Amino acid sequence: MKYHASVMSAAVINDAHCHFFSRRFFEVLAADPGSPPIQDPGTDLPCALGWDPPGQPIELADRWVAELDAHGIARAAVMASVPGDESSVAAAVARHPERLVGMFMLDPTKPDAAARATRGLTEYKLRCVCLFPAMHRYALDHEQVEAVFRVVAEHRGAIFVHCGVLSVGVRKKLGLSHRFDVRFGNPLALVQVALAHPGVPVIIPHFGAGFLRETLMAGDLCPTVHVDTSSSNAWMKYFPGLRLEDVFRQALEVLGADRVIFGSDSSFFPRGWQRSVYEQQVAVMDELGLVEDARQRILGKNFTRLFGP
Repeated sequence: MKYHASVMSAAVINDAHCHFFSRRFFEVLAADPGSPPIQDPGTDLPCALGWDPPGQPIELADRWVAELDAHGIARAAVMASVPGDESSVAAAVARHPERLVGMFMLDPTKPDAAARATRGLTEYKLRCVCLFPAMHRYALDHEQVEAVFRVVAEHRGAIFVHCGVLSVGVRKKLGLSHRFDVRFGNPLALVQVALAHPGVPVIIPHFGAGFLRETLMAGDLCPTVHVDTSSSNAWMKYFPGLRLEDVFRQALEVLGADRVIFGSDSSFFPRGWQRSVYEQQVAVMDELGLVEDARQRILGKNFTRLFGP
């Protein structure tokens, strides 16, 4: 890959990975048997965490857009972070359709999964189905996943698949159980279903979250596989001496700049948008001497290509 030093221009910045922690999100957490006893989940649970209550979905949407404005971010993809919370994100997208793109978590093992996927992509006008195989304990090469791909292909959406190590910080803070099975998170299991649906973009966050090699292999075999760059990428601790610069370099060598998408993994307030993640990644691009066009694709253009203008 060709690199040269480049002064960064005022590129459009879009964030492909943010979580929409709605009131419904906290209600689901509060229903867990291990959750602390509270009266009002949407207020008491975030306060117990030291977070701001989300309010109603349009209030949270307004706060997100104000946060994007404060940091100069054009658009963000916001994810319903529990199954069944499509309506919250749909309300946010309806409130700010020019700024927010809707994503929603789906458990394909449920009997109504295909119907939920269809409704999310049509009636709710969301753009991306999010799969968490380690969380919901299913194989990515199962027929249930194939059925979701068929729905997404029909409605020209995208699929986000969390592979590798999965750690949900809010569950840890609340002392809730983690019954995640990382064995279901191997990106190689995606290759056949992704190849069978060449019109469906597949996004693997966190460079595969510990399955970097397998993610790059999947991407090399299947041209629809993308990676997002989000979060601290703490999984690198499993690879002594590995630096984020090395991860970016290898992803760019194998996938090219068209299939690397910037994401922050921002989620709760008052922390808000994680500018430190962005600054760290821009510093990596500086070190690599990434050409301006490649920077613009990673930071903004790939988002627009995947989710629409």
